[in-house]
Amino acid sequence: MLIFAHRGASKAAPENSVKAFNLAFEQNADGIEFDTYQHDSGIVVFHDRTLARRAREPGYLLDTQWETLRKMDIGEGERIPTLAEALNCVAGNKWCNIEIKHLQDVDGWVHEVKTAVQQSNIDTEKLLISSFNHHWLQAIASRWSDVKIGALSASYELDCTASARALHAYSVNIALDAVDKEFVQTAQQEGFDVFVYTVDEPRDMLMLKGWGVAGIFTNVPDTARKVLL
Repeated sequence: MLIFAHRGASKAAPENSVKAFNLAFEQNADGIEFDTYQHDSGIVVFHDRTLARRAREPGYLLDTQWETLRKMDIGEGERIPTLAEALNCVAGNKWCNIEIKHLQDVDGWVHEVKTAVQQSNIDTEKLLISSFNHHWLQAIASRWSDVKIGALSASYELDCTASARALHAYSVNIALDAVDKEFVQTAQQEGFDVFVYTVDEPRDMLMLKGWGVAGIFTNVPDTARKVLL
């Protein structure tokens, strides 16, 4: 079962930071997951619409000038990474899940991500793009046919793989509170990997392993590695 470090090793280091990403791999994570916003000046790695929680500053991320964003301290002296800086933390044999929180120009987004990937050591076979906005994912897939798509959801729909089928997705990325064994079996039978978020308790890790899920997103990759040996 794959272990994705959720926003990096975010229990031990500032979330969505280079430090958290590097620490995740030191803790033997199989991959990292991080959140992105398409700012007017480029793609940045950040989770919230507002700056208060992480940067302890007023205002909205997308309303803030690029130069100002790049100087903000998000904890322990870490700065808000660009997409390229985050991807450069990923070795070629590791996974990377890019979650999209905001996208305003699909063509520009695809171009920037492709360029950053080409300049990194990432194996594109281990690159996964996810979002709760499935319209964005559909638009990306239409322009980048060989990229892996993760249909992100926090609910157990009546037809639980409908979005994944429509998107020709690689995986269903489902919330821990919304998943059960039947969901996993249905998705697997229809050809989708199942990744579950956010899984920090050993009991849940072992339960999901027993169900045969393909991977988990966790804030504690070191704990997950010990539990899932």
